[in-house]
Amino acid sequence: MYKVLIVEDDRIIAEAIRKHLESWGLRALCVTDFRDVPAQFADFSPHLVLMDIGLPFYNGYHWCREIRRVSKVPIIFISSASENMNIVMAMDMGGDDFIAKPFDLSVLMAKVQAMLRRTYDFAGQTGLMEHQGAILNMGDATLTYQGEKIELTKNEYKILQLLMENRGRTVSREAIMARLWENDSFVDENALTVNMARLRRKLESYGLGDFIATKKGLGYMLG
Repeated sequence: MYKVLIVEDDRIIAEAIRKHLESWGLRALCVTDFRDVPAQFADFSPHLVLMDIGLPFYNGYHWCREIRRVSKVPIIFISSASENMNIVMAMDMGGDDFIAKPFDLSVLMAKVQAMLRRTYDFAGQTGLMEHQGAILNMGDATLTYQGEKIELTKNEYKILQLLMENRGRTVSREAIMARLWENDSFVDENALTVNMARLRRKLESYGLGDFIATKKGLGYMLG
């Protein structure tokens, strides 16, 4: 089932769009915290975003740019600000289409379906996980934090993926070693210690010093 994130602060319009999309078999979610759209984007992992321009705190151009730092998911702007300059700005910021308000819901649905067909007939899932503002992209094995893309080694990516999959829970050293070296019958435990220390130093250099917590005698978990 395709998922659509609706970034629209007019609750009546947002709910009308959500109900219409869901009546066509899509799963839709309306953003509720307009101070941190990327966190909700990462948590929901949508296949398409409907983005208004005039929003509280930051405008739609800003959030489009932030999403584009971590994902190529299609973004359709919906706005009453339909002057040519606003349409050009929306496209320049990374938008894929523009629908002027007021619009007919059937026209909106047709554009959404067309965009989904063009994008996902040949593409895979968005694959994003988020914690403390850091977004792990499973498509290219990178971590993005405050607009900076952090390149990860294969093992660093596997460690973060496992910890994010188990947010709120402690992951044992044995479980992490099994994920890292699943084909080896024996691996020195020091190898995990070295990998974890390197990953922590890298995260700390980007301002994520408390991202991974050690649970003595148990394992590790996200901070």
